[in-house]
Amino acid sequence: MKYISYLLSNFKNIPQMKNLDQQYLDDIEIVGSVLPFKTNNYVVDNLIDWSKVPDDPMFKLTFPQKDMLLPHHYEMMKSVVLNGADKQKIKQVANEIRMQLNPHPAGQLEYNVPMIEGEKIYGMQHKYRETVLFFPSQGQTCHAYCTFCFRWPQFVGMEDLKFASKEAELLVKYVKEHTEVTDVLFTGGDPLIMKTKHLEAYIRPLLEANLEILRHIRIGSKALAYWPYRFLTDDDADDLLRLFEDVHKAGKHLAFMAHFNHPAELEGYAVEKAIKRILDTGAVIRTQSPVLKHINDDSKIWADMLRKQVKLGCVPYYMFVARNTGAQHYFSIPLIQAWKIFRETYQSVSGICRTLRGPSMSCLPGKVQILGVAEIKDEKVMVFRMIQGRNPDWAARPFFAENDETAIWYTDLKPAFGEEKFFFTDELNRILKPEEIEYDLE
Repeated sequence: MKYISYLLSNFKNIPQMKNLDQQYLDDIEIVGSVLPFKTNNYVVDNLIDWSKVPDDPMFKLTFPQKDMLLPHHYEMMKSVVLNGADKQKIKQVANEIRMQLNPHPAGQLEYNVPMIEGEKIYGMQHKYRETVLFFPSQGQTCHAYCTFCFRWPQFVGMEDLKFASKEAELLVKYVKEHTEVTDVLFTGGDPLIMKTKHLEAYIRPLLEANLEILRHIRIGSKALAYWPYRFLTDDDADDLLRLFEDVHKAGKHLAFMAHFNHPAELEGYAVEKAIKRILDTGAVIRTQSPVLKHINDDSKIWADMLRKQVKLGCVPYYMFVARNTGAQHYFSIPLIQAWKIFRETYQSVSGICRTLRGPSMSCLPGKVQILGVAEIKDEKVMVFRMIQGRNPDWAARPFFAENDETAIWYTDLKPAFGEEKFFFTDELNRILKPEEIEYDLE
């Protein structure tokens, strides 16, 4: 199959668009002028049930919807897009709105960018002790964009909000100097949008450096769902799989971090064959997704998705909570509801599917998991723990918040039992302000 992308400039050429009302076409153009929009012929022809549009979950996952912008933001964009404003004016208004959407949550720009020789490396992030994230400059797009994407600033032309690096040498140097790093995660965008020769230019230097402490190479990708032909018939598909084999032969664990948001993405020959080819290289496929209103906020959907993943040889890994950025208001559900979906999913699948962790918020302190609601000393409280923390000592420590049926993010929470703050609050402030307080994370 030949890859064909659809953007704002040509999406009306999609044959199925002729069956949509003009209002939906206008909404795609208006909202897609703020939040990134890109899809392709595989998504359009294989994943979307057009008889159910606009309610089809895969349509909402890939095509902008009116309510993904707050009403006043929608009206701002409508006034310029539909009234014939020039591109510069549209971009100006769009950027004004984007800056109000928390474009880099969890301190990605302020606190996660590492340094070498006093210089910040804006193509990397190092938030957790063992893991470095690397953003290859050629991988800052995807085969299609998810409407919930928390890295949407990568795709809207706001250069100062991008993460990217062309310097494989800097990556090797940083890992050599930071012997606590066991994992390098290639992310984006999608690293597998790149030609294999470009991905090799980043991965092979890590293998050739023979870094004993480096144990795991991870690749975060949506390609299995949105373009499985990347592993089947693309002109360098076989080269990509040989690269995966070479990582395995070098004694490194290759973790393919696959993003699947709905069972529909796991249907069909192409994705099944692509998964098998990846697994045959010695890689392990781990799956993750946020729980999203309008898409998969139902335990039956999650149970179906987990069963299909395990049947195909994948390992369920994370259920996330919609991040506090972009269209969070459209996709988010209360934390307690997310936990109920997680719990009901667990109850309906066998133990082999229960490698899934969550629901988890990737927020400023770390990955915070809601464990449930409990009654302690006649007080109903929400129970949390950190899966990962900016201080590794925070991991697996439980803490408690007042019961709040409406809370959707950790900043909505209040400590339980009359406490003024959570156990990590003071230490987090010190970590984030090292110039004011000398503090050793270890």
